[in-house]
Amino acid sequence: MEKKPFVAAILAVGSELLTPFRTDTNSLYLTEQLNSLGIDVKLKMVVGDELERIVECVRVATQSADLIIATGGLGPTEDDLTREAFAAVLGRKLIRSEELLQGLRARFARYGFRMTPNNERQADVIEGAEILPNARGSAPGQFIEDGNTVMVLLPGPPGEMMTMFEREALPRLRQRYRGFFMARRQLRVGGLTESAMDNMIAPIYRAYSNPTTTVLSSLTGLEVHLTATGSTMEEAQSLINELSAKLEEKLGANVVSTDGASLEQVIKQLCVARGYTVALAESCTGGLIAKRLTDVPGSSAYFIGGVVAYANQVKVEWLDVPATLIETHGAVSAQVAEAMAQGVQHKMGATIGLAVTGIAGPEGGTAEKPVGLVYIGLALKDRVEHKELRIPGDRERVRELTTTFALDWLRRTLIG
Repeated sequence: MEKKPFVAAILAVGSELLTPFRTDTNSLYLTEQLNSLGIDVKLKMVVGDELERIVECVRVATQSADLIIATGGLGPTEDDLTREAFAAVLGRKLIRSEELLQGLRARFARYGFRMTPNNERQADVIEGAEILPNARGSAPGQFIEDGNTVMVLLPGPPGEMMTMFEREALPRLRQRYRGFFMARRQLRVGGLTESAMDNMIAPIYRAYSNPTTTVLSSLTGLEVHLTATGSTMEEAQSLINELSAKLEEKLGANVVSTDGASLEQVIKQLCVARGYTVALAESCTGGLIAKRLTDVPGSSAYFIGGVVAYANQVKVEWLDVPATLIETHGAVSAQVAEAMAQGVQHKMGATIGLAVTGIAGPEGGTAEKPVGLVYIGLALKDRVEHKELRIPGDRERVRELTTTFALDWLRRTLIG
């Protein structure tokens, strides 16, 4: 029988994490660390400082995970209830450690403070647990084995949590969880909607239980995340390679990168390799394309500059767009997009001129030219082309997706 990879659940305890003012960043760090051990995180929960709720979450985690890691709720106050919750689920007593108590008193004395009685709660240890010393704070952690399940209680402050995990928990976990390795790959995809892409590749990836596939969509593009486990790293990587090759063949030129490189990074690599330069003329995007390109360090090697040409006067005077063209076809038109691309290409002496003009909304649309109508112009050497887009959604979505589609067209042009 094939042995299944180990599964972990992460529980972040703290009512502050359920407000708009604090974010659980501990689980991101822990997921990365656990994945490096071949442990797959299948469940994450955030719960407030209520004993019944924490108990409920721990019970849920025990039903599906080999390893449960909790962060937070180990302090001295009445609402620090992680110890009590795990003890209740395990049916074990809390025992006050005299050794920990003396260490806490010495710590407070060392810094010139008097320890108040509520701090004594931090010396309560679940029966049978190993104490994990806290090198950066007062709340110790705990390492508990219950049959085939391991539970690790860590403090909430990230500096304390990370130090304790690396010094105390990680060596114990390495010793216990052996025999699995995890490999990951991130494919970036452009020029498709999420539904269109999934329709293409779902029949392929659904045939695999290992690797697993996750499809993500954002305004900056699509991502396909592959995760494989194996008894060796070579085995896990081989499984990734097999599925990735099939997906890449199906997606063809829609694949932006197979190493997680962003659209902007790929454009830089292609331009530098070919000795091409790029200039921009932006109307509805207001400089967002230039921002995306210049977010990549070293973009000055190929990106010359751009013009944000909102007013028709700027299009005419700075980009040499004929005024009669705007009067005849309107500023939002295929003809003007092409003229803008040619104008900025010639003005700046670039290999490629890329231009966008459109109606981002919420006002300005008509029955003939609705909100979301966008034209992209591209001038390369002696030819000029355009694309028409109709993008549904609000102003931000129209502008961001216009930026992404324009950059992807530039990438496709660069790869021929």
